[in-house]
Amino acid sequence: MIEEMKSFVKNKKTCVLATATENNPHCSLMAYVTDDDCSEIYMITSRRSKKFHNLSENPSVSLLIDTREEDCGSQNPKTRSLTIAGVYKQLADENKKSKIRSEMVSKHPAIRDLIKSPSAEILCIKIVSFLLLNGPTEAHFEILK
Repeated sequence: MIEEMKSFVKNKKTCVLATATENNPHCSLMAYVTDDDCSEIYMITSRRSKKFHNLSENPSVSLLIDTREEDCGSQNPKTRSLTIAGVYKQLADENKKSKIRSEMVSKHPAIRDLIKSPSAEILCIKIVSFLLLNGPTEAHFEILK
C-alpha cells in the first residue's frame, strides 16, 4: 500500500499545504515535486509569505492531494484523497536546491517567476505519514520509516 501512496503523490502536481501558528490554521494551494523515494516533498514560496512565517514558528504541516478534478462530472465519482503529515526542514545544500529549482521550472513553468525570485525559498517537507481515503469509507494509514 505504501508504494501506491507514493505513486499517488508522484503522479499529481498540486496539493493543499496547511500550516498553523498560535492555533490559527492557514491553507495554501501549492505546486510541488518530490525526491526519488518520495520521502520529501518540495515547494517554493516567498520568505515574506504567511506560510513561511508559520513554518518558522511551527514546522508541523499537513498536505492534501486528491482526485476531485478527475471526478468532476462523473456519474459515479470515487474521489481519492491522500493526507500527508510532515515536518518542514530548511535545506542548506545549494546543489540540491539548484536541482529542485530546475525540476520545479520543468514541471511547473507557470510559476517560473516565483522560482527565480530572490525572495523565493524552497520548502522541504519530510513525510511522516500517509492517510489514503478511497471514497468516503475505505482508509489506509502508513507511517514512513
